[in-house]
Amino acid sequence: MQCNQEPMAKKFSRTRSLRELCALRQSFAVRVLPRVNRPVVAVLSMAICWAFIGLSQVSCYSQEVGAAKEASEEADPSIGYVPKSPRELQRTLTKMQYDVTQNAATEPAFKNRYWNNKRDGVYRCVVCSLPLFESETKFKSGTGWPSFFKPLGKKNVSTKTDYILFYPRTEVHCGRCKAHLGHVFDDGPQPTGKRYCMNSASLQFVAKPAGDEGQSDKTSGRTSGE
Repeated sequence: MQCNQEPMAKKFSRTRSLRELCALRQSFAVRVLPRVNRPVVAVLSMAICWAFIGLSQVSCYSQEVGAAKEASEEADPSIGYVPKSPRELQRTLTKMQYDVTQNAATEPAFKNRYWNNKRDGVYRCVVCSLPLFESETKFKSGTGWPSFFKPLGKKNVSTKTDYILFYPRTEVHCGRCKAHLGHVFDDGPQPTGKRYCMNSASLQFVAKPAGDEGQSDKTSGRTSGE
């Protein structure tokens, strides 16, 4: 779900609300505070408008994450997706990102981008931008790779068995574009007991907007580092 794809009625409503707020700002400045220093009134009124815009962005982020969860339980995210060509992928991805997502390579432990990332947000597929994991499910595994105990939705990731190391392992790949993400093991924490050991090169982190109270950290006592 893209925020810029919301119905026209919602866009009109939001634009109308913003216009009404700005009109209220001007009325307040002219009628209520006629004797206050005009530059001060201007600064205060602009702050109100920007606060309204910021709240809209936070709401958009929350709606997008919620919609991704609901959609992952209902529909196959690969439906309607047009895969990128190898040439396009080589042009848009780094060498490490391409090797990991397309050739099932493994990046070095402790020398990757997100193994110790402690910020709140969502981890997306670096190839197709499908939301895969939330920061609330990230935990300290000690492996040197970002680890999660649960994907954002059941259909956001897929698995298959590989024998690259001559013994069976469960490979994890993106539910939409089939990019290689990493592997899942049965030695993770509760409530799932799973450890989704992912490559940072296959992920794109999108930080949660400041002030987003709707996406509270349900596990405030956890440590997000690896």
